[in-house]
Amino acid sequence: MRIAVDAMGGDFAPAEIVAGVVKAARSFPTVSALLLVGMKDAVERELARFGPTPEKVRIVHASEVVGMDEAPASAVRRKKDSSIGRAVDLVKSGEADAVVSAGNTGAVVAAAMLKLRTLEGVERPAIATVMPSPGRPFVLIDAGATIDCSSRLLLQFAAMGHVYSREILGRPEPVIGLLSIGGEASKGNETTKEAFGLLRAAPLNFRGNVEGHDLFRGETDVVVCDGFVGNVVLKTSESTARAMAHWLRSEFLRNPVRILGAILLRGALRAIRRRTDPEMYGGALLLGVNGLCIITHGASTSLAIHNAVKVARDSLKHQINHLIVEQIRKVGCGK
Repeated sequence: MRIAVDAMGGDFAPAEIVAGVVKAARSFPTVSALLLVGMKDAVERELARFGPTPEKVRIVHASEVVGMDEAPASAVRRKKDSSIGRAVDLVKSGEADAVVSAGNTGAVVAAAMLKLRTLEGVERPAIATVMPSPGRPFVLIDAGATIDCSSRLLLQFAAMGHVYSREILGRPEPVIGLLSIGGEASKGNETTKEAFGLLRAAPLNFRGNVEGHDLFRGETDVVVCDGFVGNVVLKTSESTARAMAHWLRSEFLRNPVRILGAILLRGALRAIRRRTDPEMYGGALLLGVNGLCIITHGASTSLAIHNAVKVARDSLKHQINHLIVEQIRKVGCGK
């Protein structure tokens, strides 16, 4: 397994990216090569902090960086030597089996679409994000790759999410729900109502519509929506978790009795923090492209990069793309 990592993507690049790759090199023996793609001098300086470079870590020079605020498609086309573009090129040429990036999400999606194209039968890619819940984690798809969707696209997302949940999260028969504004089939816009009919007729374990307050009940394994709604859900959930953490800290520090209570609850609070920390899940798979792409949070630390490499390793092991093509055929929703 050979994994290309965008060394210049993210708020803390290249320091945290390099640190995560070095840790992954030592943790995952089945990964034969980790290719750090970025400005050679900057990457070498960071690698020097860790002593002798692990043999499987190599640098692939790229002279440009796509900024987080740049228009994705035009930046990919204009910056031919960007770290994102070069990393995806390595997958296209067969020199790498997967790419990991904490950079501009839109640019990763654009580069993958332009250079790798989509899998057989897939019209548009979707970002599959693992979300924590009290019962069990679930897959939110799409979390931001395809903003405007037809009902058939939502069916394709369900088929891809089914494979991800089954193979990576270990759900033998994933329960699939369609995110809408009511539980009844008649609720939602025209697209979701049409998608409800398609999903109900498909050979999938479809439970029906799920509302926002159903998301974290642990009853659904795959929640399907368009990329606009999914991205709003993802970011709202992240901000809510941060707000809750801030409120808890503020309340626990109000007086000595509460401070003592916080000390007694320290273990439980740490466990909750780990369960809700997106870095523990490593990153989101961009499903549906003819290659393997893992997109991590822009504020990713070395832990997130390490875990993103793990997601890439597991996805390659399970041959996710091959299984997606099979599932698209089985469901009968290919383009």
